[in-house]
Amino acid sequence: MFKFNHFNFNVVDLEKSIKFYKEALGFEPVREINGEGFKLVFLGDGTQNFQLELTWLEDHPQPYDLGEVEFHLAVTADDMEAARKKHEEMGCICYVNDRMGIYFIEDPDGYWIEIVPKR
Repeated sequence: MFKFNHFNFNVVDLEKSIKFYKEALGFEPVREINGEGFKLVFLGDGTQNFQLELTWLEDHPQPYDLGEVEFHLAVTADDMEAARKKHEEMGCICYVNDRMGIYFIEDPDGYWIEIVPKR
């Protein structure tokens, strides 16, 4: 038996990313691991054990090559109207699919996060 534990995004500016995830999604740091040349910050939503790990590497100051960005993290919004308004104000919406009732936001490193309604 397996259960989800965490998902990782490598980031160039850790503080900028932490601020983005807090403002855009309400995710808060729940633990950190500091090592020689790296730092990991795990973010949680306060309701479940699944976490988003942000990895900062000292020797990687350039943007990461995300390929065609054919992967994403998805989160559920309790109030899609309020969420979309907030993300429009932040200017981070990168793709909208009104037919499916979803949209995507883009973080400072170019990762996409799908916003889906509570069903």
